[in-house]
Amino acid sequence: MKKILACFWLLLCFVNALAQSALQVVSPSIMQSIYKKIKTPYKYGLVVVPEKKSKKIDSPSVFRKNGQWFMTYIVFDKRGYETWLAKSDDLLHWTTTGKILSFSDTTHWDINQKAGYLSLLDYTWGGSYKPQTYGGKYWMSYLGGSTRGYEAGLLSIGMAYTFNKIIQPHEWKRLDKPVLKATDKDSRWWENITLYKSSVIHDKTTATGYPFVMFYNAKGDGLKKNEAERIGMAVSTDMEHWKRYGKDPVLDHHEGITGDAVIQKIDAVWVMFYFGAFWKDHPGAFNRFACSYDLVHWTDWTGDDLINSSKPYDEQFAHKSFVVKYKGVVYHFYCAVSKEDQRGIAVATSADMGESVLQFARE
Repeated sequence: MKKILACFWLLLCFVNALAQSALQVVSPSIMQSIYKKIKTPYKYGLVVVPEKKSKKIDSPSVFRKNGQWFMTYIVFDKRGYETWLAKSDDLLHWTTTGKILSFSDTTHWDINQKAGYLSLLDYTWGGSYKPQTYGGKYWMSYLGGSTRGYEAGLLSIGMAYTFNKIIQPHEWKRLDKPVLKATDKDSRWWENITLYKSSVIHDKTTATGYPFVMFYNAKGDGLKKNEAERIGMAVSTDMEHWKRYGKDPVLDHHEGITGDAVIQKIDAVWVMFYFGAFWKDHPGAFNRFACSYDLVHWTDWTGDDLINSSKPYDEQFAHKSFVVKYKGVVYHFYCAVSKEDQRGIAVATSADMGESVLQFARE
């Protein structure tokens, strides 16, 4: 009898393991249905353009407040990164209003680099896209550093915040120290050289056991000196103190860059928009996606790119997503880089933006 019970217990454990594994994988049919919902085959063109070649515009974050659209984006102008704000009535025509994270005049860990990414946005697909507050503050994670140059030196992740002026250009306050560094004692094998873009959501389901979840890409040398960029996770209960989650990255192509995750949720499926670059069998830089049921285990899309190079303004690179669905139209904002190295923000859409659709989007 004991042997029968033992066998039954082992069988039950096996069945449970299979069921758990199935919950961690998004089926090909679901992946295909997600692709159909998010694809944007019509390129509209550049919507935020640098006024001079030395300025490189990058990494849009789009949100809606008080009936208007806003975009944070980062600008490199020889010295390092700063973060700017723009506004729009229709998601297609944008006006820059000013800076929100600027270079520092005094010695500080982030004196020459402040590349910000808005946190705690409504991640519901086709939802409000409104930024949420925590502790009475709007939050932004940012890439900071003290070294001059393009992504130069030790780059770390900091947190900035403001109380009630999120749609007005003004200098956001910052925590005194980075919340994550490549040199931390608990830094993992894939992130011990430098850190890059971060994206923070408020997961009210606490799938990881924590309300705040950060995805970020980083470079490490712990795997046969392969300095690829990979995407991993950190978690927090208060937006100020962050704990690394797991030992390994959650998305890894073992070469080139896998980075700049932005998270939305379509029904029961979490969707990670990300970009890839310099993969051996996939030239250039391009935008793709992965899906998950638990934020930890991700099924990578293996079909066509969401965005890749096809126009003169994005001939060198077409990468770094922010995707919005509004009134039935999907807008895929991305960083477009020409052969002449002009770097700006472009948008592709799910519908041909003729006059009828353009008028619809403005209503």
